Amino acid sequence: DRCVVGMVLSLAVYFEIDDQRLEAIAENLLAELMPDGAWNCRRNRRPRPTHSSFHTTFNVLEGLRDYIELRNPPLRQEILAAEQRALELLLQHKLFRSDKTGQVIDEKFTHLAYPPRWHYDVLRGLVYFARVNALHDPRLQDAIDLLNNRRRKDGCWPVQQKYSGKVFFDMEKTGGPSRWNTLRALRVLRWWNAH
Repeated sequence: DRCVVGMVLSLAVYFEIDDQRLEAIAENLLAELMPDGAWNCRRNRRPRPTHSSFHTTFNVLEGLRDYIELRNPPLRQEILAAEQRALELLLQHKLFRSDKTGQVIDEKFTHLAYPPRWHYDVLRGLVYFARVNALHDPRLQDAIDLLNNRRRKDGCWPVQQKYSGKVFFDMEKTGGPSRWNTLRALRVLRWWNAH
């Protein structure tokens, strides 16, 4: 499962695990690219998917980005090239729309979650573009507009959905203001407005 492999890579480099298998993980992720330029954890299942998954792609991108930022591996150029192909695919979809019809792919993509776990949403996508200091691209404008429209009157962004999984304490309530989403949104807007 490419989602899990991307998360394992991210955790391993974050916790400074020194293991030659990390390069093998990165090589494997690069070998698993879909023809459209990103990743899908169902790639080898039947029926075979023809399109990458936003969920899988962001788990893989985050793992590979952590790997090149924290390790400076020999595969750096190949990883950066794969990242650019994946980001181009996401731009073709304006981060949440069908590239064929312009309709929202999945309504959940437009609802801000924290923590996102393995799920994708527009804020997670924008955070990644800001993280890599991507060039200002007009195809991101719909996502930026959506982000601005999610801002509450008190200046904060909400948690609009939560995903199941074990938690030890609940920091924020669904529907209420979110410190984490607000921090992430403000970072995105700082990057966007600086271009």
